[in-house]
Amino acid sequence: MKAFGFLSFGHYADVPGSLTRTAGDMLRQTIEIAEGADEIGVNGAYVRVHHWARQAASPMPLLSAMAARTKRIEVGTGVIDMRYENPFQFAEEAAALDLIADGRIALGVSRGSPETALRGYETFGFHDEEDTERGSVLAREKFDLFLRAIDGERVAPGDPRIVGEGHYLAIEPQSPTLRDHIWWGAGSRATAETTGRMGLNMMSSTLLTEATGQPFHELQREQIDLFRTAYREAGHTGAPRVSVSRSVFPLVSDRDRAYFGLRSRENSDQVGIIDGYRSTFGKTYAAEPDELIEQLKADEAVMAADTLMLTIPNQLGPEYNLHVLQAFAEHVAPALGWKPNTEGPVQGDSIA
Repeated sequence: MKAFGFLSFGHYADVPGSLTRTAGDMLRQTIEIAEGADEIGVNGAYVRVHHWARQAASPMPLLSAMAARTKRIEVGTGVIDMRYENPFQFAEEAAALDLIADGRIALGVSRGSPETALRGYETFGFHDEEDTERGSVLAREKFDLFLRAIDGERVAPGDPRIVGEGHYLAIEPQSPTLRDHIWWGAGSRATAETTGRMGLNMMSSTLLTEATGQPFHELQREQIDLFRTAYREAGHTGAPRVSVSRSVFPLVSDRDRAYFGLRSRENSDQVGIIDGYRSTFGKTYAAEPDELIEQLKADEAVMAADTLMLTIPNQLGPEYNLHVLQAFAEHVAPALGWKPNTEGPVQGDSIA
């Protein structure tokens, strides 16, 4: 592990105990957390994207504001549901964001998570005739178009009255660094291999749509190894990034113990059914710093990835969430190999 960031699900609800009552609260507080995290030296500020729910749903305005208000921290998503996106509009927005952020972005994209709406992407006007249950084919086709667009391919026939006969046009703006900052959210070992063959970065989630009986961190470590092998065998020669997500809470105050102390006694993986697949869910880490360091050092996937995304309880407000990030940065992260954002952008591990 070289870097860590926070991952916010962007929950908001007008309920007792929540400091994030409205969508406006959530958006402004996420920007505030990103600003504070940037000063602490945290490397990344990432948001989940969920439609049809009281959660963050429109990442580009939020990420643009976060990028404009920070100096060093990477901003990104974990992940954008490609089923809902117009690939060419998304390509334009992503290029603009990359330029605004001066390359400080990590755009995680995938087929998306299970949702409350039944095929909600169809309400947005997108249909998948080949996969009416999950929209996986639709997501892949649109992602392929997105990659072609950000690579500068001329995809739109030009108006001959304006540009002459036989001319095709590429989307604008273009950002030459954008493709280096695209990640695929992989939920299985097979998807990890596909991601490697495409030459992308990989985000691995807090769950995998597989259950082999192995501990979650071992299964995820296998996924990372398969990704890197596929990347190399496909002929790519870069240093791809890999991130994993965990819920991690250093218990350094009475308030921490009141909120999360019980989690330290419920520290185990879980197996369940999600989206029709038997899946393995990662455990929550909540312990005193010394114990937490040993637990995370024993987590093979955390140590194999370059970036650890800490899922935060955003409804507890910016002050508490920045306390969690500060505690991790001060008491835990240095022992795991962390380098703060003042030391420059995060680098992946060289495949060679």
